[in-house]
Amino acid sequence: MAQIGLHLVLGYILLEDPQLHAQAYVKLHALLQTAVPMRREEACYVLSKLEAVLARALNTSPCETAAEDREPPATSAAAAERCSWLVPLVRTLLDRAYEPLGLQWGLPSLPPTNGSPTFFEDFQAFCCTPEWRHFIDKQVQPTMSQFEMDTYAKSHDLMSAFWNSCYDTLMSSAQRRQRERTHSRRIFQELVLEPAQRRARLEGLRYAAVLKQQAAQHATVLLHWGALWRQLSCPCGAWALRDPPTPRWKMSCAETYSRMRLKLVPNHHFNPHLEASALRDNLGEAPLIFTEEASLPLAVTKEAKVSTLPKELQEDQLGEDELTSLETPLEAVELDEQHEKLVLSAECQLVTVVAVVPGMLEVTTQHIYFYDGSAERVETEEGIGHDFRRPLAQLREVHLRRFNLRRSALELFFIDQANYFLNFPSKVRNKVYRWLLRLRPPTQGYLSCRSPQEMLQASGLTQVSALECEGWKWVQREISNFEYLMQLNTIAGRTYNDLSQYPVFPWVLQDYVSPTLDLGNPAVFRDLSKPIGVVNPKHAQLVREKYESFEDPAGTINKFHYGTHYSNAAGVMHYLIRMEPFTSLHVQLQSGRFDCSDRQFHSVAAAWQARLESLADVKELIPEFFYFPDFLENQNGFDLGCLQLTNEKVGDVVLPPWASSPEDFIQQHRQALESEYVSAHLHEWIDLIFGYKQQGPAAEEALNVFYYCTYEGAVDLDRVEDERERKALEGIISNFGQTPCQLLKEPHPARLSAEEAAQRLARLDTNSPSIFQHLDQLKAFFAEAISDGVPLVLALVPHRQLHSFMTPDLLVTVSANGLLGTHSWLPYDRNISNYFSFIKDSTKIQRLLSGPWVPDSGVNGQALAVTPDGKLLFSGGHWDGSLRVTALPRGKLLNQLSCHLDIVTCLALDTCGIYLISGSRDTTCMVWQLLQQSGVSVGLAPKPVQVLYGHEAAVSCVAISTELDMAVSGSEDGTVIIHTVRRGQFVAALRPPGAMLPGPVSHLALGSEGQIVVQSSAQERLGAQVTYSLHLYSVNGRLRASLPLVEQPTALALTEDFVLLGTAQCALHILHLNKLLPAAPPLPMKVPIRSVSVTKERSHVLVGLEDGKLIVVGAGQPSEVRSSQFARRLWRSSRRISQVSSGETEYKPEESC
Repeated sequence: MAQIGLHLVLGYILLEDPQLHAQAYVKLHALLQTAVPMRREEACYVLSKLEAVLARALNTSPCETAAEDREPPATSAAAAERCSWLVPLVRTLLDRAYEPLGLQWGLPSLPPTNGSPTFFEDFQAFCCTPEWRHFIDKQVQPTMSQFEMDTYAKSHDLMSAFWNSCYDTLMSSAQRRQRERTHSRRIFQELVLEPAQRRARLEGLRYAAVLKQQAAQHATVLLHWGALWRQLSCPCGAWALRDPPTPRWKMSCAETYSRMRLKLVPNHHFNPHLEASALRDNLGEAPLIFTEEASLPLAVTKEAKVSTLPKELQEDQLGEDELTSLETPLEAVELDEQHEKLVLSAECQLVTVVAVVPGMLEVTTQHIYFYDGSAERVETEEGIGHDFRRPLAQLREVHLRRFNLRRSALELFFIDQANYFLNFPSKVRNKVYRWLLRLRPPTQGYLSCRSPQEMLQASGLTQVSALECEGWKWVQREISNFEYLMQLNTIAGRTYNDLSQYPVFPWVLQDYVSPTLDLGNPAVFRDLSKPIGVVNPKHAQLVREKYESFEDPAGTINKFHYGTHYSNAAGVMHYLIRMEPFTSLHVQLQSGRFDCSDRQFHSVAAAWQARLESLADVKELIPEFFYFPDFLENQNGFDLGCLQLTNEKVGDVVLPPWASSPEDFIQQHRQALESEYVSAHLHEWIDLIFGYKQQGPAAEEALNVFYYCTYEGAVDLDRVEDERERKALEGIISNFGQTPCQLLKEPHPARLSAEEAAQRLARLDTNSPSIFQHLDQLKAFFAEAISDGVPLVLALVPHRQLHSFMTPDLLVTVSANGLLGTHSWLPYDRNISNYFSFIKDSTKIQRLLSGPWVPDSGVNGQALAVTPDGKLLFSGGHWDGSLRVTALPRGKLLNQLSCHLDIVTCLALDTCGIYLISGSRDTTCMVWQLLQQSGVSVGLAPKPVQVLYGHEAAVSCVAISTELDMAVSGSEDGTVIIHTVRRGQFVAALRPPGAMLPGPVSHLALGSEGQIVVQSSAQERLGAQVTYSLHLYSVNGRLRASLPLVEQPTALALTEDFVLLGTAQCALHILHLNKLLPAAPPLPMKVPIRSVSVTKERSHVLVGLEDGKLIVVGAGQPSEVRSSQFARRLWRSSRRISQVSSGETEYKPEESC
């Protein structure tokens, strides 16, 4: 290191920097004075270096003599300064290394170095001598070179090795630090960064979800507020608007028991689709919408095509293992009615007409829940969102369903006609189905059936079943053609909830130009044995040639007769374009615009003509053509454009000349469906759509083969792995349509003619004829004096009693004094020729309903109601304003509920026994839910589910239809208000036409199709005579007919097609429901009528009279009178006669009241 330091100091001396020179000179001078005696090599090395600097400072070469006078003054000064520094150093060096350098013999002429005052000048002069030069060159330079070689060359190698070692150590250390840094970074990332990022991401998602939830909640609150505002500002609300907005309507999902969707509900979010009309007329800019279906490659359809249907998919049913698990009964703990237990939870989709809603289904031991999982909730008829909660005890049927040709769905049907279409992921549906079967709801219908084919057999519609071995329901004319077709559609998987599987009905007529429709002429009917595509005989040969000549080069598409389907989503929207939500769906399907006006459904005759002229138009009809007149009218005022040829504006559907109105068209069209010709040939059309001609060689022969994608099992969507391509293929299937499940593989039996069916019924001794089929043979029979001199205000037979064959039904009577009677009733007994048997209540102790009653009125029949199963009786009219529940037949008071603020004036029950509605003098109505255990009514919920407001006077009569979601009430000021049951929302207010001063609405009734029959009174002025009238409204509140009455009505009852009216003038009137025209001459009674009801078989009419007598009206002629078994006292007579039952005593009033 000393040599390195010496080398560095000498190096600084060689530099030109004066400051560095000075420091280096001082340092070197100190080293030379204090250092130990130097070796020769080191001395030569230092001397050589200093001599080089000194020679440069003297500015002369070694061979030259003095030449200083030729240098510039500044340079000479610098050289002199250097010399002043260097000469002392050299002197010290020469003095300290005199002997090692061998100066005594090498430089004998060297001036003395110690004590000579002229050494500085002498040495400068000596440096120019040859002796000095020779000594430097020969003695010093070689030694210096050898010293550098020996010392510094090795030092460089050592230094190089040292630096290499340092570099290696540095790199190793760097790599280690890099590894440590990487490891530390990874640990930091794992322990700190990733959790922080994950937390930040989760917090971000949570924040976004909170914002989204807040937005959804805000939107939901706005929807709730909108509903509340509409309730308060409706025409009968507390804040009724002076100029209410024009109501707009949309089709409701509520169904009747015949699966008719008749009802319209207010459309609070109405869109007039003005932009869609403008785009149709090229007045706007249409958005470019790219559809994946249009670009779907053929390879995808080929990938999804199934060449041979697997055996396990040939019938939609449960496997044997799954069926075996159903035989395992649930433990008592699992079925505990007191504690609800969750048994199943599954993700699913709720399929509706408008959207497919994701959500979660939960099945418990008591209820079925669905939780709407959509991001944006919408307002539905049942509330905000699609959530629902349904009692398991009300589940009536569960059907296996397809969705987009995949067997993954279930359709749930409840006893109030509500239904839900649920689509599940793969292999989840059967698990849900199994659990529903295991829970075994008490009202289950087809729950235990395996497949649609077995379901049809079990239904007894076409085949002999265990319960109906006497014949076939439809074949024997026990149900109508419409009912049979609707049930076939339901069993075959057709549903209102999926437009691609909408119920399909046939074109039955081909005469749409005649002024009158003659249903007795076979020429007016369509040939039901041929598909709709070849009803024109000219098309048959073209269709056959197309089928035979078709060949797909790719081998993917099978031969087909028709490239379109007779039932698809576009066809349904085509017919229902005037009715929301189908208007919006049509606009959406047409990329935001209305279709061309000439292609829209604007005329019934033009639609039929299109079937005759075009091979591409093979659409059959939808059920609405046979029951729903509103879809033929443009009630919402949509701009549907003008026809190109005539420039005629498209509005309401142009009807055939033989139809005077939409209602008349529907009525005559329905009559055509039920006609003898259609009844005789309908089975041929069923063979084409649901039967053996649907597929296979029979379909080829019948020219009834459609595009392969419409058939079940032809496409397996699960084979398509790409999600986008699978969605696109699902869209194709959804828009193209689906063929129903094949129900029969043999020819369908023909229906009996009306004459053959009548002869069959005449041969049966267990059948009680319907009174309404024999209105020309009506006879009144005196049954019994229930309470002498006390009006009989209630006499009815509950229509859903459970009993075995020939077991008497319960007939309930209540008199005006509260006397309760529970009698035995049989509509038919083979030992009695007049078709009924009545056995009076044999209880010795009279049972009176608990009172007291409202003073001076007693018991009112309108304030009484009996559950359909005959287990409970509800009564109003009590002085304390309570609603009381009485058990039948014991007559024990079970409960009394006081929620009304005044007297309960009227009660009514729905037909399915779910809800009770009560009306009161406090101007409100309340809807109560019945409590049930194992399908039996046991009581009433302690609080009402809905409180209905709107009346300004006491409520006088009520009616309710749960299946149509309607609660109707009439008041003493002549107003009729319609509310919904599930939400309690106002729908409409009706004011029956009449005189200037309207009186009370005394009676109110709802028909099976939602018809509202109102009996009202009015006066021209105060003190004038009161006039009475009967009014018929449609389910949507439109006045259909009115009938002035000359008698005062006292009782009103409705059946499917008839109105029964009892009057204070002692007459029973039977009217046609659709027109309020007389169906039979009035049947006279001797005293005023107080109650009227129809037995559940529609075989008799029970009439309660003012004097407490019960009259039974039946049809038929007694064939013989047998020996007596009972003794009865004749009405108003002390004489006793012999008879088999009270029905043997014909009631023949000889004097009017």
